[in-house]
Amino acid sequence: MSIKHPLEFVTPSFRLRLFLIFIVLTIAGFGIFQILDQPLRTSVAPSGIVSFELAGSSEKARAMLDSWNAQAQLNNAFGLGFDFLFMPVYAIALSLGVLLVCSRRPGIWPALGAILGWGALAAPVFDTFENMALFTILLGNPFSPYPQIAAGCATIKFTLIVAGVTYGLVGWLGVKHR
Repeated sequence: MSIKHPLEFVTPSFRLRLFLIFIVLTIAGFGIFQILDQPLRTSVAPSGIVSFELAGSSEKARAMLDSWNAQAQLNNAFGLGFDFLFMPVYAIALSLGVLLVCSRRPGIWPALGAILGWGALAAPVFDTFENMALFTILLGNPFSPYPQIAAGCATIKFTLIVAGVTYGLVGWLGVKHR
């Protein structure tokens, strides 16, 4: 028995249209995050929220909190809340993108795509635990294990996302084999 892609139930004629809707929403979400992230970019947190997600230690998390003014802290809290709305959007876009490649490629591509399709839908689970840890830190508790939980979950989330995007780009743009 082979693993099936989680969105295989979406009819082939509707997949591309649905993907385009979700990719536009994903790009719009990234635009909102770019605006929210500006006040979070400091010498201690050069990558803004991503620096915070990957801090990994109480010392780094505390230093980032101390480097942010009230507006930055408010943007951070709003961004973490907005992320809960964004998670299903990026997950569906990524999973559909993977599914589109699955249907174009023979061999191992569909099996790998099924796994990565599930991975795309698992990424928000790790994102949720990451955000809960970050909220705890933001509310004044930058102590272990919260920075470590956030960093571990963010690393898994980013790995799943990068794997799916890489699969999608290589599969879509790569040379087709017959």
